[in-house]
Amino acid sequence: MSGYDDIPVGAKAQRFVAYISDEKVSELKQLVKLSKIGPATYENLHAEPTKGKFGLTREWLTHAKEEWLSFDWRSVERDINGFPNWLLSIEGIDVHFVALFSEKPDAIPLLLSHGWPGSFLEFLPLLTLMKKQYSPKDLPYHIIVPSLPGYAFSSGPSLDQNFTMADVARILNSLMIRLGFGETGYIAQGGDIGSRLSRLLGAKYDECKAVHLNFCIMPRPEHIPMDSLSDFERTNAERGMTFVASENAYAKEQASRPATIGLILSSNPLALLAWIGEKFLEWTDETPPLHDILASVSLYWLMDTFPRSIYPYRESYGPEPTHHGTPSLYIDKPLGYSYFPHEVYPVPLSWAATTGKLCWTKVHDKGGHFAAFEQPDAFKEDLEDFVAQVWKK
Repeated sequence: MSGYDDIPVGAKAQRFVAYISDEKVSELKQLVKLSKIGPATYENLHAEPTKGKFGLTREWLTHAKEEWLSFDWRSVERDINGFPNWLLSIEGIDVHFVALFSEKPDAIPLLLSHGWPGSFLEFLPLLTLMKKQYSPKDLPYHIIVPSLPGYAFSSGPSLDQNFTMADVARILNSLMIRLGFGETGYIAQGGDIGSRLSRLLGAKYDECKAVHLNFCIMPRPEHIPMDSLSDFERTNAERGMTFVASENAYAKEQASRPATIGLILSSNPLALLAWIGEKFLEWTDETPPLHDILASVSLYWLMDTFPRSIYPYRESYGPEPTHHGTPSLYIDKPLGYSYFPHEVYPVPLSWAATTGKLCWTKVHDKGGHFAAFEQPDAFKEDLEDFVAQVWKK
């Protein structure tokens, strides 16, 4: 690896190379081959996943199984290893992260956090664009993309005590400090679970100087009536309300029975593909290439990610759930918000403005839940524009 790996002096991170043993890769293919496709039913013959009707079709899963049998996992490893990868131990957790380090002394540290069922893979298209535009000598940013604890190549939380998103936020803040960004500070960006973590960082840690979100799920503020919204925002918000009311059974299962669903989806890779593949079809406005879905699900299977990654859901649906509108999580710092219309719950700008010092917004006409992955050019433009506006030299 040449360039982008000039890690700050004093950081104790170790270089990491993604590699899964031949035995595990072969076992995955054998398990896929032996996995049974369920019988035809009215529901799986008439499902319309892009419209949220019934879930996956049997036809899609049958085709995906055949493609998975010839899927080249090593090509995914080559893509991952095309970027500098690192491991840093924090509080007993080996935190994996991909990074582009700049050689500029005034480079701006950016922390980009993924969610579920995503991973650091979501941000590789963005990193590719950054590498194409900037050399290590003129890259304006240090870009840090961690695998959250329990995800992908990061080790999981403790087995003998509860682990919360506040714990994850503390670890991410420690990561940025350990990388040498404690004095300069950094900007946090996130979607899905990553948006909650970015909010926690902005609300609770001085080192986090600003926050950019592309997800801001919350109830409607009482003082903002629906008829005050534009037709575009109102239609999308109503769709989001339907999602919360009747289309998020997966989340309640992961919150209320994480042990059961974790064991179920760890027993069969085709079941895992159905559970996660559905989300990539439903939550995007343009269906991603099957190769990319298989790459994500393969990573989840090969690293036992699913059962280790769903712990945040217990908080969202617990006895005292929090959300982006929770007063204690108000961000009293520069806040940016990118609105992508096919998000599962596209929160109107006026709602997001009640959650912090909203100073930058951008409304897009396409893009969904996996914004950095679906629309990397637009995502890059948003991020750079926000950073240029809020970072004080």
